[in-house]
Amino acid sequence: MSDKDEFDILRTSVPAPRDEARQAALRSALGAFDENFSTAPQGSAAAHRQSGRMNKLWSAMMQMKLSATPAVAGLLVLPVAGYATWQLMSGGTFGIDREASAEKPVVETTAPASSKREEPQELAATEAEERERSFYDTLTQAEEAVQDMSGQVASSPRPAQPSRLLRSPAGGESKVMVLPPAPEPAPELAENRDRFQSFETNPVRSALESPVSTFSIDVDTASYAFVRRSLKEGFLPQPDNVRVEEMINYFPYDWAGPEDASTPFNPTVTVMPSPWNEHTKLMHVAIKGYDVQPTEKPQSNLVFLIDTSGSMNAPDKLPLLKSAFRLLVNQLGADDTVSIVTYAGSAGTVLEPTKATERAKILAALDNLDAGGRTAGEEGIREAYRLAEQSFVDGGVNRVMLATDGDFNVGQTSDEDLKTLIEDKRESGVFLSVFGFGRGNLNDQLMQTIVQNGNGTAAYIDTLAEAEKTLVEEAGSTLFPIAKDVKIQVEFNPQMVSEYRLIGYETRALNREDFNNDRVDAGEIGSGHSVTAIYEITPKGSPAEMIDDLRYGEERPAAPEGTAQDGEYAFLKLRYKALDSDTSKLITTPVTAENEIASFDAASTDQRFSVAVAAFGQKLRKADATAGLNYDEIMRIATAARGSDPFGYRAEFLSMVRLASALGERR
Repeated sequence: MSDKDEFDILRTSVPAPRDEARQAALRSALGAFDENFSTAPQGSAAAHRQSGRMNKLWSAMMQMKLSATPAVAGLLVLPVAGYATWQLMSGGTFGIDREASAEKPVVETTAPASSKREEPQELAATEAEERERSFYDTLTQAEEAVQDMSGQVASSPRPAQPSRLLRSPAGGESKVMVLPPAPEPAPELAENRDRFQSFETNPVRSALESPVSTFSIDVDTASYAFVRRSLKEGFLPQPDNVRVEEMINYFPYDWAGPEDASTPFNPTVTVMPSPWNEHTKLMHVAIKGYDVQPTEKPQSNLVFLIDTSGSMNAPDKLPLLKSAFRLLVNQLGADDTVSIVTYAGSAGTVLEPTKATERAKILAALDNLDAGGRTAGEEGIREAYRLAEQSFVDGGVNRVMLATDGDFNVGQTSDEDLKTLIEDKRESGVFLSVFGFGRGNLNDQLMQTIVQNGNGTAAYIDTLAEAEKTLVEEAGSTLFPIAKDVKIQVEFNPQMVSEYRLIGYETRALNREDFNNDRVDAGEIGSGHSVTAIYEITPKGSPAEMIDDLRYGEERPAAPEGTAQDGEYAFLKLRYKALDSDTSKLITTPVTAENEIASFDAASTDQRFSVAVAAFGQKLRKADATAGLNYDEIMRIATAARGSDPFGYRAEFLSMVRLASALGERR
């Protein structure tokens, strides 16, 4: 038959394949694979065949947005790729040895009756077995890490690890036995157990129905630093990780402050058009604390309460913590004292109260700290307060400085129990600072509970630069309080304001009656610290009104023309206590047309920049009010209002906006 005739037959019908032809093709393919790549048959023992797992792992890693986390990409991709390449080039195997696989291990044998039964001894693993186990561990850890980050299954179900071969010792009948598979290796990356308090964004309220807004002052900055770290690591923060007031108050502003310490602060109120809604306005409240001059700084009694539990064993935790506190120690004066308490399993005093002149002794105590054990936070807090009270300085700074990832698991561990403990301790006159470190185990919710109930402030330290900002550049506001239990209350005039909403401060809200109750704890203001609060207000009759009038409600009669209330937007009240007093003082100021400016661009650079930060925080929280404002517009406002930026904080903010914009587009 000619070639032409054979092709004609194939055009009309395809012959059925013969079984012997299929078997021959399969043998040829497996033989070629073994000859070129492996010393063991790859078509058997599916549990040891890693090529399919490798393909799926590579696919998962390439599909992940690893460009957002280049460091993690390098940790995963390079070791796996390098090891696999080495195995192939060296003629290695991803399966067990051919001869070992040919020998069928016996699970159990019976020795001769006369021989003494002894425990088996493990054979030395062959070189092939060692390569198998090493590759298996590397591949499995990479799969688990990819799965942790992507939320997707990166591989097929995990096969059992190669069995370990055992033989009976000399003197007995030599038989091969099999032990159960070795324990699975721990995942390379720990489970993310960060805890943040969930809260709803402040709603729009009717000035007629709910004219009064009350909240505690807040000078914390932890949320901003955590958001920054999230963006730099390549992902948008969860909305509950974003507390807008902490974003705004992260930056130093040049608000007008008091001229002497007799009045610890003065409020400056400005009403301006809103940049994200042409039919609403912003009521911008700026407070600047009196700046204590260096010659006036009081003596400090500081207790470093340092978490040295096992969860702190990471480069961005205890090592960074020690470097951060070294910076602080180098700023202390000769009369200042430092004590160090650690807690891990149980609390212990590492350093009794020591004068800052003995700097080498203090730094040596810090350098010798190691991480290990569980977290006896309650016991550590009690010991730290005991030392602070023991060395209490009248008229000075008495402060416990707690540095932790927030993981308390020994003693009182519930947020409510620790809240009660801290409430009791604040009566001692000792203030509290909490510094959060690390990711994956950060208990921000617990730290917020502690600081909000114990005359405390909170910061999150993710880099040494942040430690320098908090503990060196802003040491005055961090260490030296000038007023405590500071509360704000605003009453809006329904004749001028239809609706309002407070931007941020959701976790600092107080009941209306709490404002005049001196037993209710509130925030503190440190030396030279600036605090900003922003309301979005809807003028009466504005097209932006969202709440219908009540059918049966009665509006208040308009204030007679020429009276004190005529033309007022709102009435602002501040309460605070002097550090040595339990009785509050009151500051009041009306908000009128005199506080208003005609255009947003007429506001100061600091005011406009703070509004840009407020817009950015709301955007990250997915607030409806800023849904129509894009990142480019936020960038434009912030860039135009960058102003003086000696430490580069505002330039860094612009970078964060760009990152958020890019990450948002990838969603």
